[in-house]
Amino acid sequence: MLAAYAARLDPNDPASALDVGERPDPVDRENWSTVEVRAASINHHDVWALRGVGLPEKALPMVLGTDAAGVAPDGTDVVVHGVVGQDGHGVGPREPRTLLSEKYPGTLAERVSVPTANLIPKPPELSFEEAACLPTAWLTAYRMLFGAGELSPGDRVLVQGAGGGLTSAAIILGAAAGLEVYATSRSAEKRERALSLGAFAALEPGERLPTRVDAVVESVGRATWKHSVSSVRAGGVITVAGLTSGDPEPAELTRVFFQDLRIHGVTMGTRDDLAALLRFLVRTGVRPTIDSTVPLDRARDGVARVVSGDHFGKVVVTPATP
Repeated sequence: MLAAYAARLDPNDPASALDVGERPDPVDRENWSTVEVRAASINHHDVWALRGVGLPEKALPMVLGTDAAGVAPDGTDVVVHGVVGQDGHGVGPREPRTLLSEKYPGTLAERVSVPTANLIPKPPELSFEEAACLPTAWLTAYRMLFGAGELSPGDRVLVQGAGGGLTSAAIILGAAAGLEVYATSRSAEKRERALSLGAFAALEPGERLPTRVDAVVESVGRATWKHSVSSVRAGGVITVAGLTSGDPEPAELTRVFFQDLRIHGVTMGTRDDLAALLRFLVRTGVRPTIDSTVPLDRARDGVARVVSGDHFGKVVVTPATP
């Protein structure tokens, strides 16, 4: 089968470490199903893997991708939940949690094998491309807002670094749920896009907010951390799902304990969370923002666009449909 895979590791030029070519078809396993992929999407997780973060050289070559929507063996349309081992389905009871493309081949391929319990019915209202945007970035944003963040309509949230799949999802979901969303970006164009997605206000990074927020969606790290800590109210929460600019330095721990702040890490979510997110989209009419779509044989171009930071929303990859 055709697949996009990490052939080597390159911390400086991650896109160059991705090859597209023939890889073995998935092997049949008890309680697993092979999905015919109709659409997948690229995440920063793929970029970090190509840089050698979380993916050891001994695991190469590894098919990348944690998101997919496609067709199950029984002909039904499904969304793939990319977390394996979270609750023991399809693996041994003591196997630690992993994401597709870490231990098991991922979704940037014509076919992918996953625990059968990880197949969530795709609502007909969503296209394969839209559904493929959801299992990582959108699911993580959903949990950051409504799980870890415990936000309710009328609450205020700051989304740092508007533009990527996670942050655009947080803006759209927050606005649809009645949150007062503040977003930051260095790009005036991206600030305008954030407003068009429903943000209450869009500011430059580090700019003082008119009021402190109840929660922060933080995925940037060092470049925005001080602003995040100073922008959240006493007793508020900073939900963290990444650190694209590196570890915070300093960590601002004095303000963290003095203001009684909570720091809550989030990586994706459960199958029930994903099913709830799908229902949310169907009920509200909200849809993912898709920056661009590339065919599987041009997956390297898609990764390069994510690396560049020029994208707004998700970069989707589509294998050729038989």
